Amino acid sequence: MYKMQLEDQSNQSEQQVEQQVGQEIGTVNQNRVDEMRDLRQNQDLMSKKVKKTFIIICSVAVLAGIMTGFGAFKLKSKGTASLMQNVTIEEGSKIKNGDVFGVQDKDTFADSATGYIEKGGVDGEGSHKLLREGGETQTVALTSSVVDLDKLAGTEAKIYGETFKADKAGWFMDVGRVEVINVDAEAPIQTLE
Repeated sequence: MYKMQLEDQSNQSEQQVEQQVGQEIGTVNQNRVDEMRDLRQNQDLMSKKVKKTFIIICSVAVLAGIMTGFGAFKLKSKGTASLMQNVTIEEGSKIKNGDVFGVQDKDTFADSATGYIEKGGVDGEGSHKLLREGGETQTVALTSSVVDLDKLAGTEAKIYGETFKADKAGWFMDVGRVEVINVDAEAPIQTLE
């Protein structure tokens, strides 16, 4: 009987242990489920915060880019407008020695030349030419959208501009500034070589 009581007690103990283990496993599983639910909620909150932060940063970057471009445009247009002079030479007005036409800042242009301005380009290049001592090889073909070269034809002047590739002329320049040296100048003697 003693043996039977021991077996009954051991069966009851095993059943109690199994019930306790089962309850603990259930509690652990319930805790894990709760933790997973909390983790998903936190991830959703973090995901929403990250998305919101990303959108704000991108919006600020785009806005900063637009403002920078607009500011640069305003500065550039303001700077070039102040450098321009009224380049229209009115009919009947007298051009004098020392007059300056075109862009006021001569440092704007890398190239300059001095000579006699004459109508007609060089072999079809340019609207005018700048005759210089040294013959035909020293002649500069001229064009300009800034200065009316027709009104300055027949004068000796120092011109400032930008050199372009020429097909026929030795030198082809887009004129941006003209300083009149002598209104009663004569063309230099061109020698045949």
